[in-house]
Amino acid sequence: MAKQLLLVRHGKSEWGNSHLSDFDRPLNSRGLRNAPEMATRILHKDQVPQLVVSSPALRALTTAKNFAEVWNKPLSQIQEETSIYEANVTALLKVVNKLSDKHERVALFGHNPGLTDFANYLSNANIYNVPTCGTVLISFPFEKWEQISHHTGNLLEFDYPKSADED
Repeated sequence: MAKQLLLVRHGKSEWGNSHLSDFDRPLNSRGLRNAPEMATRILHKDQVPQLVVSSPALRALTTAKNFAEVWNKPLSQIQEETSIYEANVTALLKVVNKLSDKHERVALFGHNPGLTDFANYLSNANIYNVPTCGTVLISFPFEKWEQISHHTGNLLEFDYPKSADED
């Protein structure tokens, strides 16, 4: 069975609190609105992943929790992966290569520029920028996550909150 990786960039975050560290920045109202909307789109396309892996940074984790709620997944099942925060392609690939093969489709919640670079690294995506709360679905012709590497994936879908306005 082929693998599918759903990359999700965290929702729009709040910049108002200058005393907060980057790690602790929360989502703003738009971020909180966009997350369930994007999660619902994935639900309607029947692309809900079996596993949710997230950066522990507040804005990414909150986005992951919003998606998990829409997908009826227990929040306790969200796997926090510290190395996703501020990760580059190499760090993200390590996370993906270590995933359990029992999962066919996994969602990874993280940050830019790493996520955009990663989507382009894995597939023929050529995405300039994954916007906040944007989702990228990539499929791989492998049975094992460890086989995933440079340009082995195929971009199935690239979606983001404002794409609905562009039709």
